[in-house]
Amino acid sequence: MTGRLEGKVAVVTGGASGIGEGTVRRFLEEGARCVIGDLQGERGSELARELGAETLFVHADVSDEAQVADLVRQAVAHFGRLDCMVNNAGILGAVGPIAQTETAAWQRTMDVLLNSVFYGIKHAARVMIAQRSGTIINTTSTAGLRAGLGPHAYTTAKHGVVGLTQSAATELGRHQIRVNAIAPGATVSALTAYVSTGDASALDEASRRIARKVPLGRPGYPQDIANAALYLASDESGWTNGAVLVVDAGGEVIGDRNHRYFEMDSEIVQEAGRKT
Repeated sequence: MTGRLEGKVAVVTGGASGIGEGTVRRFLEEGARCVIGDLQGERGSELARELGAETLFVHADVSDEAQVADLVRQAVAHFGRLDCMVNNAGILGAVGPIAQTETAAWQRTMDVLLNSVFYGIKHAARVMIAQRSGTIINTTSTAGLRAGLGPHAYTTAKHGVVGLTQSAATELGRHQIRVNAIAPGATVSALTAYVSTGDASALDEASRRIARKVPLGRPGYPQDIANAALYLASDESGWTNGAVLVVDAGGEVIGDRNHRYFEMDSEIVQEAGRKT
């Protein structure tokens, strides 16, 4: 089947790399036009040039509501409408023991992982309510369903994304707007490479380590999550609202307590494994 998103316009935050980039590429394959929102200016611009006229890159810090609002505005101005909002941008954020977690690092994590999703839903809803159609997809995590799979701040924020998804779904459904979430397990990216190996560029080694921990015996890749996003963005999921779609090869079922986030130095891990 092709053309599953023909004529639709999507905004993907964190769309310049990892799961976001995979989602942009998959959506384009199915006929969508995409706005890439990301802090990675050079990477985002390069990606938009590579992918062509059906894409637009907008430099955006999703922790700033005004920039998220502008991202939505530019999507409508450039492509004429907004059919799908993918609130995907994320960081690992504050790590380390809770007694040593800096409040500023905690707040920054909440701003990027939870407040940004609120901003995305809020400003997308204003457009979608007027057109009486749309779908909103929020990236949570298996750490948003079970404790012990991520650092304290990350776990808290991702649980919040689940609650916000379901709460917004109960309101916006009456406007023919569906709000759902995807909960990925460990997916090969620069960030998971950093977490599993200490080196954000060690994707091959991260793939091997992740593969050893999941029931299906292979790692997850951005396209695996993008395929789930495609389903939720398409009309095929027209009766799916308020759902959390777990995409982790069954890892959440058996549990994984091998990440030692609480023993890491109390810093904040940003995009692609950068630390501040």
